[in-house]
Amino acid sequence: MRFFSTKNNAVSVGFKDALFQGLAEDGGLYMPETIPHLGTDFFQSNLSYSECAVGMIHPFTKDDLTLAQLSDICELAFDFPIPIKKLNETDSVLELFHGPTLAFKDFAARFMARTMSHFLENENKEITILVATSGDTGSAVANGFFNIEGIKVIILYPSNRVSAIQEKQLTTLGGNITALEINGTFDDCQRMVKSAFQDAELRSRFTLSSANSINVARLLPQSVYYAWAWKQCGENNPIIFSVPCGNFGNLTAGLFANRMGIPVEKFIAATNANDTFPYFLNSGTLQDQDAIQTISNAMDVGVPSNLDRIQTLFDDDINLIKKDISSWSFSDDETKDCIQNIHNNFDYLIDPHTAIGVLGLNEYREKTNSRTKGIVLSTAHPGKFADVIEPIIGENIPLTDSLQIAMKKERISIKMSKKFSDLKDYLLPK
Repeated sequence: MRFFSTKNNAVSVGFKDALFQGLAEDGGLYMPETIPHLGTDFFQSNLSYSECAVGMIHPFTKDDLTLAQLSDICELAFDFPIPIKKLNETDSVLELFHGPTLAFKDFAARFMARTMSHFLENENKEITILVATSGDTGSAVANGFFNIEGIKVIILYPSNRVSAIQEKQLTTLGGNITALEINGTFDDCQRMVKSAFQDAELRSRFTLSSANSINVARLLPQSVYYAWAWKQCGENNPIIFSVPCGNFGNLTAGLFANRMGIPVEKFIAATNANDTFPYFLNSGTLQDQDAIQTISNAMDVGVPSNLDRIQTLFDDDINLIKKDISSWSFSDDETKDCIQNIHNNFDYLIDPHTAIGVLGLNEYREKTNSRTKGIVLSTAHPGKFADVIEPIIGENIPLTDSLQIAMKKERISIKMSKKFSDLKDYLLPK
Protein backbone atom coordinates (compact mmCIF):
# COMPACT_ATOMS: atom_id res chain seq x y z
CA MET A 1 0.00 0.00 0.00
CA ARG A 2 1.26 3.44 -0.92
CA PHE A 3 0.29 6.68 0.79
CA PHE A 4 0.11 9.93 -1.18
CA SER A 5 0.22 13.58 -0.13
CA THR A 6 -3.03 15.54 -0.17
CA LYS A 7 -1.07 18.38 -1.81
CA ASN A 8 0.42 16.25 -4.59
CA ASN A 9 -0.78 12.72 -5.30
CA ALA A 10 2.42 12.06 -7.27
CA VAL A 11 4.29 12.07 -3.93
CA SER A 12 3.88 8.66 -2.31
CA VAL A 13 5.57 6.52 0.35
CA GLY A 14 5.01 3.18 2.05
CA PHE A 15 3.39 2.71 5.46
CA LYS A 16 6.66 2.75 7.43
CA ASP A 17 7.73 6.06 5.88
CA ALA A 18 4.27 7.58 6.35
CA LEU A 19 4.36 6.52 10.01
CA PHE A 20 7.76 8.04 10.73
CA GLN A 21 7.46 11.15 8.54
CA GLY A 22 4.04 12.11 9.93
CA LEU A 23 3.65 15.00 7.50
CA ALA A 24 4.63 14.81 3.83
CA GLU A 25 7.62 16.94 2.84
CA ASP A 26 5.35 19.23 0.81
CA GLY A 27 3.21 19.93 3.90
CA GLY A 28 0.36 17.65 2.81
CA LEU A 29 -1.23 14.85 4.82
CA TYR A 30 -0.71 11.25 3.81
CA MET A 31 -3.70 9.34 2.46
CA PRO A 32 -3.86 5.65 1.45
CA GLU A 33 -4.01 5.18 -2.31
CA THR A 34 -6.99 2.86 -1.86
CA ILE A 35 -9.32 1.92 0.99
CA PRO A 36 -10.11 -1.78 0.58
CA HIS A 37 -13.76 -2.82 0.86
CA LEU A 38 -13.85 -5.77 3.26
CA GLY A 39 -17.62 -6.32 3.09
CA THR A 40 -20.13 -6.87 5.88
CA ASP A 41 -19.34 -10.62 6.06
CA PHE A 42 -15.95 -9.76 7.52
CA PHE A 43 -17.44 -7.41 10.10
CA GLN A 44 -20.15 -9.91 11.08
CA SER A 45 -17.66 -12.71 11.69
CA ASN A 46 -16.83 -13.91 15.18
CA LEU A 47 -13.59 -11.99 15.69
CA SER A 48 -12.10 -10.57 18.87
CA TYR A 49 -11.35 -6.86 18.92
CA SER A 50 -7.65 -7.34 18.19
CA GLU A 51 -8.45 -9.83 15.39
CA CYS A 52 -10.83 -7.29 13.84
CA ALA A 53 -8.08 -4.66 14.12
CA VAL A 54 -5.58 -6.90 12.34
CA GLY A 55 -8.03 -7.59 9.52
CA MET A 56 -8.77 -3.89 9.02
CA ILE A 57 -5.24 -2.55 9.39
CA HIS A 58 -3.22 -5.24 7.56
CA PRO A 59 -4.19 -4.16 4.00
CA PHE A 60 -2.50 -0.81 4.75
CA THR A 61 0.61 -2.24 6.46
CA LYS A 62 1.22 -5.59 4.73
CA ASP A 63 4.29 -4.35 2.84
CA ASP A 64 6.05 -3.55 6.12
CA LEU A 65 4.48 -5.81 8.77
CA THR A 66 3.67 -9.50 8.65
CA LEU A 67 0.33 -10.71 9.99
CA ALA A 68 2.09 -12.17 13.01
CA GLN A 69 3.92 -8.91 13.75
CA LEU A 70 0.74 -6.85 13.40
CA SER A 71 -1.15 -9.33 15.59
CA ASP A 72 1.41 -8.95 18.38
CA ILE A 73 1.19 -5.14 18.14
CA CYS A 74 -2.62 -5.11 18.26
CA GLU A 75 -2.87 -7.57 21.15
CA LEU A 76 -0.50 -5.39 23.20
CA ALA A 77 -2.09 -2.08 22.20
CA PHE A 78 -5.78 -2.91 22.62
CA ASP A 79 -5.82 -4.65 25.99
CA PHE A 80 -8.64 -2.72 27.67
CA PRO A 81 -12.46 -2.99 27.53
CA ILE A 82 -14.68 -1.04 25.10
CA PRO A 83 -18.19 -1.13 26.60
CA ILE A 84 -21.35 0.36 25.13
CA LYS A 85 -23.78 2.14 27.46
CA LYS A 86 -27.37 1.92 26.24
CA LEU A 87 -29.38 5.05 27.06
CA ASN A 88 -32.65 4.02 25.40
CA GLU A 89 -33.92 1.86 22.53
CA THR A 90 -32.17 3.94 19.88
CA ASP A 91 -29.29 5.81 21.54
CA SER A 92 -26.07 4.37 22.98
CA VAL A 93 -22.67 5.68 24.08
CA LEU A 94 -19.46 3.94 23.04
CA GLU A 95 -17.05 4.32 25.97
CA LEU A 96 -13.60 4.80 24.48
CA PHE A 97 -11.98 5.96 27.71
CA HIS A 98 -10.92 2.76 29.47
CA GLY A 99 -7.27 2.91 28.39
CA PRO A 100 -4.44 4.10 30.67
CA THR A 101 -5.04 7.85 30.21
CA LEU A 102 -8.85 7.55 30.12
CA ALA A 103 -9.29 8.99 26.62
CA PHE A 104 -9.90 7.60 23.13
CA LYS A 105 -6.44 8.74 22.06
CA ASP A 106 -5.01 5.70 23.88
CA PHE A 107 -6.04 3.45 20.98
CA ALA A 108 -3.86 5.24 18.45
CA ALA A 109 -1.03 6.26 20.79
CA ARG A 110 -0.47 2.71 22.00
CA PHE A 111 -0.66 1.30 18.47
CA MET A 112 1.81 3.86 17.13
CA ALA A 113 4.22 3.46 20.04
CA ARG A 114 4.38 -0.32 19.64
CA THR A 115 4.64 -0.11 15.86
CA MET A 116 7.47 2.43 15.96
CA SER A 117 9.23 0.41 18.65
CA HIS A 118 9.03 -2.67 16.41
CA PHE A 119 10.61 -0.85 13.47
CA LEU A 120 13.34 0.72 15.64
CA GLU A 121 14.25 -2.53 17.37
CA ASN A 122 17.23 -3.28 15.15
CA GLU A 123 18.10 0.27 14.12
CA ASN A 124 20.68 2.36 15.92
CA LYS A 125 18.98 5.73 15.66
CA GLU A 126 16.79 8.11 17.62
CA ILE A 127 13.61 9.78 16.43
CA THR A 128 12.00 12.91 17.83
CA ILE A 129 8.22 13.00 17.96
CA LEU A 130 6.68 16.48 17.93
CA VAL A 131 3.06 16.59 19.07
CA ALA A 132 0.63 19.48 19.31
CA THR A 133 -2.20 18.76 21.74
CA SER A 134 -5.43 20.41 22.77
CA GLY A 135 -5.60 18.07 25.76
CA ASP A 136 -5.94 14.31 25.49
CA THR A 137 -3.48 13.59 22.69
CA GLY A 138 -0.58 14.82 24.80
CA SER A 139 -1.34 12.62 27.77
CA ALA A 140 -2.02 9.55 25.62
CA VAL A 141 1.19 10.00 23.62
CA ALA A 142 3.21 10.67 26.76
CA ASN A 143 1.93 7.48 28.35
CA GLY A 144 2.12 5.37 25.20
CA PHE A 145 5.72 6.34 24.33
CA PHE A 146 7.09 6.64 27.87
CA ASN A 147 10.49 4.94 28.20
CA ILE A 148 10.42 3.49 24.68
CA GLU A 149 14.04 3.21 23.58
CA GLY A 150 15.11 5.36 20.65
CA ILE A 151 12.15 7.75 20.86
CA LYS A 152 12.16 11.27 22.30
CA VAL A 153 8.76 12.98 22.63
CA ILE A 154 8.18 16.74 22.74
CA ILE A 155 4.62 17.83 23.44
CA LEU A 156 3.39 21.37 22.70
CA TYR A 157 0.26 22.40 24.59
CA PRO A 158 -1.54 25.76 24.92
CA SER A 159 -1.07 27.45 28.28
CA ASN A 160 -4.23 27.68 30.43
CA ARG A 161 -6.29 25.86 27.76
CA VAL A 162 -6.15 22.25 28.97
CA SER A 163 -7.74 20.86 32.12
CA ALA A 164 -5.67 20.56 35.29
CA ILE A 165 -5.74 16.77 35.07
CA GLN A 166 -4.79 16.73 31.38
CA GLU A 167 -1.85 19.00 32.15
CA LYS A 168 -0.67 16.78 34.99
CA GLN A 169 -0.89 13.69 32.77
CA LEU A 170 1.35 15.14 30.08
CA THR A 171 3.85 17.08 32.25
CA THR A 172 4.71 14.68 35.07
CA LEU A 173 6.34 11.65 33.43
CA GLY A 174 9.79 13.06 32.65
CA GLY A 175 12.29 10.66 31.11
CA ASN A 176 12.00 10.78 27.32
CA ILE A 177 8.90 13.03 27.52
CA THR A 178 9.24 16.86 27.44
CA ALA A 179 6.29 19.25 27.69
CA LEU A 180 6.41 22.74 26.16
CA GLU A 181 3.78 25.15 27.50
CA ILE A 182 3.02 27.50 24.60
CA ASN A 183 1.69 31.01 25.14
CA GLY A 184 -1.04 30.65 22.51
CA THR A 185 -3.79 28.39 21.20
CA PHE A 186 -3.79 24.82 19.94
CA ASP A 187 -3.68 26.21 16.40
CA ASP A 188 -0.45 28.02 17.30
CA CYS A 189 1.00 24.76 18.63
CA GLN A 190 -0.05 22.94 15.48
CA ARG A 191 1.46 25.62 13.23
CA MET A 192 4.76 25.35 15.12
CA VAL A 193 4.83 21.57 14.66
CA LYS A 194 4.00 21.79 10.95
CA SER A 195 6.66 24.47 10.47
CA ALA A 196 9.22 22.18 12.11
CA PHE A 197 8.39 19.39 9.67
CA GLN A 198 8.88 21.72 6.73
CA ASP A 199 12.12 23.26 8.01
CA ALA A 200 15.03 21.91 5.95
CA GLU A 201 17.63 22.45 8.68
CA LEU A 202 15.62 20.60 11.33
CA ARG A 203 14.86 17.75 8.95
CA SER A 204 18.56 17.41 8.18
CA ARG A 205 19.49 17.33 11.87
CA PHE A 206 16.69 15.16 13.25
CA THR A 207 14.44 12.28 12.30
CA LEU A 208 11.13 13.99 13.05
CA SER A 209 7.76 12.31 13.39
CA SER A 210 4.34 13.17 14.78
CA ALA A 211 1.75 11.29 16.79
CA ASN A 212 -1.30 13.52 16.50
CA SER A 213 -3.88 13.11 13.79
CA ILE A 214 -1.81 14.65 11.03
CA ASN A 215 -0.20 11.18 11.08
CA VAL A 216 -2.24 8.68 9.05
CA ALA A 217 -1.16 5.90 11.43
CA ARG A 218 -3.39 7.55 14.04
CA LEU A 219 -6.47 6.98 11.89
CA LEU A 220 -6.04 3.29 11.09
CA PRO A 221 -6.50 1.97 14.67
CA GLN A 222 -9.28 4.48 15.33
CA SER A 223 -11.31 3.09 12.43
CA VAL A 224 -11.58 -0.25 14.23
CA TYR A 225 -13.90 0.79 17.04
CA TYR A 226 -16.49 1.99 14.53
CA ALA A 227 -16.65 -1.56 13.18
CA TRP A 228 -16.73 -2.96 16.70
CA ALA A 229 -19.62 -0.67 17.69
CA TRP A 230 -21.62 -1.59 14.58
CA LYS A 231 -21.07 -5.27 15.30
CA GLN A 232 -22.27 -4.90 18.91
CA CYS A 233 -25.57 -3.45 17.70
CA GLY A 234 -26.49 -6.97 16.59
CA GLU A 235 -28.13 -5.83 13.39
CA ASN A 236 -27.00 -5.65 9.78
CA ASN A 237 -28.53 -2.24 9.17
CA PRO A 238 -26.86 1.16 8.83
CA ILE A 239 -26.43 3.14 12.04
CA ILE A 240 -25.72 6.75 12.96
CA PHE A 241 -22.39 7.83 14.45
CA SER A 242 -22.21 11.13 16.31
CA VAL A 243 -18.60 12.20 16.72
CA PRO A 244 -17.33 15.08 18.89
CA CYS A 245 -14.93 16.82 16.51
CA GLY A 246 -11.87 19.00 17.02
CA ASN A 247 -9.10 18.20 14.56
CA PHE A 248 -11.45 15.75 12.75
CA GLY A 249 -9.10 12.76 12.88
CA ASN A 250 -11.70 10.66 14.70
CA LEU A 251 -14.37 11.42 12.12
CA THR A 252 -11.97 10.71 9.25
CA ALA A 253 -11.22 7.30 10.79
CA GLY A 254 -14.97 6.62 10.76
CA LEU A 255 -15.12 7.54 7.08
CA PHE A 256 -12.34 5.00 6.47
CA ALA A 257 -14.41 2.33 8.26
CA ASN A 258 -17.44 3.23 6.18
CA ARG A 259 -15.44 2.83 2.96
CA MET A 260 -14.25 -0.55 4.25
CA GLY A 261 -17.84 -1.75 4.51
CA ILE A 262 -19.48 -0.54 7.74
CA PRO A 263 -23.05 0.56 6.84
CA VAL A 264 -23.67 4.11 8.08
CA GLU A 265 -26.83 6.19 7.67
CA LYS A 266 -25.09 9.42 8.64
CA PHE A 267 -21.99 10.72 10.35
CA ILE A 268 -22.62 13.70 12.63
CA ALA A 269 -19.67 16.04 13.06
CA ALA A 270 -20.61 17.68 16.35
CA THR A 271 -18.52 20.72 17.27
CA ASN A 272 -18.38 23.28 20.03
CA ALA A 273 -18.21 27.03 19.30
CA ASN A 274 -15.32 26.33 16.91
CA ASP A 275 -17.67 25.98 13.96
CA THR A 276 -15.34 25.89 10.95
CA PHE A 277 -16.87 22.68 9.59
CA PRO A 278 -20.59 23.49 10.05
CA TYR A 279 -19.88 26.83 8.39
CA PHE A 280 -18.11 25.05 5.54
CA LEU A 281 -21.05 22.69 4.94
CA ASN A 282 -23.50 25.60 4.92
CA SER A 283 -21.46 28.06 2.87
CA GLY A 284 -18.97 26.01 0.88
CA THR A 285 -16.22 28.24 2.28
CA LEU A 286 -13.43 27.29 4.68
CA GLN A 287 -12.79 30.16 7.05
CA ASP A 288 -9.42 30.65 8.73
CA GLN A 289 -10.37 31.43 12.31
CA ASP A 290 -8.65 31.46 15.67
CA ALA A 291 -9.64 28.82 18.18
CA ILE A 292 -12.28 29.81 20.74
CA GLN A 293 -11.78 28.58 24.30
CA THR A 294 -14.62 26.35 25.57
CA ILE A 295 -15.28 23.83 28.34
CA SER A 296 -14.79 21.04 25.77
CA ASN A 297 -11.18 22.12 25.37
CA ALA A 298 -9.83 19.14 23.42
CA MET A 299 -12.04 20.32 20.55
CA ASP A 300 -10.83 23.92 20.60
CA VAL A 301 -9.38 23.88 17.09
CA GLY A 302 -9.86 26.79 14.71
CA VAL A 303 -8.54 25.16 11.53
CA PRO A 304 -8.87 21.34 11.64
CA SER A 305 -6.03 19.62 9.77
CA ASN A 306 -8.05 16.61 8.67
CA LEU A 307 -10.41 18.69 6.55
CA ASP A 308 -7.77 18.18 3.84
CA ARG A 309 -8.29 14.43 4.10
CA ILE A 310 -12.08 14.73 4.10
CA GLN A 311 -12.02 16.90 0.98
CA THR A 312 -9.67 14.42 -0.69
CA LEU A 313 -11.93 11.47 0.22
CA PHE A 314 -14.88 13.19 -1.45
CA ASP A 315 -12.97 14.63 -4.43
CA ASP A 316 -13.60 18.19 -3.16
CA ASP A 317 -17.35 17.76 -3.82
CA ILE A 318 -19.23 19.43 -0.98
CA ASN A 319 -22.52 17.84 -2.03
CA LEU A 320 -20.99 14.38 -1.62
CA ILE A 321 -19.67 15.40 1.80
CA LYS A 322 -23.12 16.62 2.88
CA LYS A 323 -24.65 13.34 1.74
CA ASP A 324 -22.57 11.46 4.33
CA ILE A 325 -21.99 14.08 7.04
CA SER A 326 -24.19 16.53 8.93
CA SER A 327 -22.67 19.06 11.30
CA TRP A 328 -23.80 21.48 13.99
CA SER A 329 -22.04 23.51 16.66
CA PHE A 330 -23.15 23.91 20.28
CA SER A 331 -22.45 26.42 23.02
CA ASP A 332 -21.03 25.87 26.50
CA ASP A 333 -24.48 26.50 28.01
CA GLU A 334 -26.02 23.81 25.80
CA THR A 335 -23.17 21.49 26.76
CA LYS A 336 -23.77 22.05 30.48
CA ASP A 337 -27.52 21.47 30.09
CA CYS A 338 -26.83 18.22 28.25
CA ILE A 339 -24.50 16.94 31.00
CA GLN A 340 -27.14 17.68 33.60
CA ASN A 341 -29.99 16.15 31.59
CA ILE A 342 -28.12 12.90 30.93
CA HIS A 343 -27.21 12.70 34.61
CA ASN A 344 -30.78 13.35 35.75
CA ASN A 345 -32.53 11.12 33.21
CA PHE A 346 -30.12 8.18 33.01
CA ASP A 347 -28.01 8.45 36.19
CA TYR A 348 -25.01 8.55 33.86
CA LEU A 349 -22.09 10.96 33.72
CA ILE A 350 -20.62 12.24 30.46
CA ASP A 351 -17.77 14.64 29.91
CA PRO A 352 -18.18 17.92 27.96
CA HIS A 353 -16.92 16.41 24.69
CA THR A 354 -19.32 13.47 24.83
CA ALA A 355 -22.10 15.95 25.60
CA ILE A 356 -21.38 17.69 22.28
CA GLY A 357 -21.82 14.30 20.59
CA VAL A 358 -25.15 13.70 22.35
CA LEU A 359 -26.35 17.16 21.29
CA GLY A 360 -25.39 16.37 17.70
CA LEU A 361 -27.39 13.13 17.70
CA ASN A 362 -30.39 14.87 19.27
CA GLU A 363 -30.23 17.60 16.62
CA TYR A 364 -30.11 15.05 13.83
CA ARG A 365 -33.15 13.22 15.21
CA GLU A 366 -35.06 16.50 15.52
CA LYS A 367 -34.23 17.52 11.94
CA THR A 368 -34.87 14.13 10.30
CA ASN A 369 -37.19 12.17 12.63
CA SER A 370 -34.84 9.21 12.10
CA ARG A 371 -35.23 6.37 14.59
CA THR A 372 -32.17 4.50 13.34
CA LYS A 373 -29.88 3.27 16.08
CA GLY A 374 -27.30 5.91 16.96
CA ILE A 375 -23.98 5.70 18.75
CA VAL A 376 -22.22 8.65 20.36
CA LEU A 377 -18.46 8.31 20.65
CA SER A 378 -17.53 9.07 24.25
CA THR A 379 -14.00 10.36 24.05
CA ALA A 380 -12.95 10.89 27.68
CA HIS A 381 -13.71 9.81 31.23
CA PRO A 382 -15.80 12.46 33.07
CA GLY A 383 -13.30 12.42 35.92
CA LYS A 384 -10.79 14.22 33.68
CA PHE A 385 -13.14 17.21 33.68
CA ALA A 386 -14.33 17.12 37.27
CA ASP A 387 -13.71 20.86 37.64
CA VAL A 388 -16.30 21.52 34.91
CA ILE A 389 -18.82 18.79 35.72
CA GLU A 390 -19.04 19.00 39.51
CA PRO A 391 -20.62 22.52 39.59
CA ILE A 392 -23.14 21.37 36.94
CA ILE A 393 -24.40 18.27 38.78
CA GLY A 394 -23.75 19.54 42.33
CA GLU A 395 -21.81 16.42 43.27
CA ASN A 396 -18.21 15.39 43.67
CA ILE A 397 -16.80 13.02 41.09
CA PRO A 398 -14.49 10.40 42.59
CA LEU A 399 -11.22 10.31 40.65
CA THR A 400 -9.80 7.02 39.44
CA ASP A 401 -6.63 5.79 41.12
CA SER A 402 -4.53 6.79 38.10
CA LEU A 403 -5.89 10.35 38.12
CA GLN A 404 -5.32 10.69 41.87
CA ILE A 405 -1.71 9.60 41.41
CA ALA A 406 -1.20 12.02 38.50
CA MET A 407 -2.59 14.97 40.47
CA LYS A 408 -0.05 14.42 43.24
CA LYS A 409 2.94 14.58 40.90
CA GLU A 410 5.00 17.69 40.20
CA ARG A 411 4.32 19.44 36.91
CA ILE A 412 7.43 19.97 34.80
CA SER A 413 7.06 22.09 31.67
CA ILE A 414 9.05 24.64 29.69
CA LYS A 415 7.26 27.89 28.88
CA MET A 416 7.67 29.16 25.35
CA SER A 417 6.23 31.81 23.04
CA LYS A 418 4.22 30.85 19.97
CA LYS A 419 7.08 31.85 17.64
CA PHE A 420 8.42 28.98 15.56
CA SER A 421 11.90 30.47 15.87
CA ASP A 422 11.83 29.82 19.61
CA LEU A 423 10.91 26.17 19.07
CA LYS A 424 13.68 25.82 16.48
CA ASP A 425 16.24 27.40 18.82
CA TYR A 426 15.16 24.96 21.55
CA LEU A 427 15.46 21.93 19.26
CA LEU A 428 18.83 22.74 17.72
CA PRO A 429 21.92 21.62 19.67
CA LYS A 430 23.62 24.44 21.58
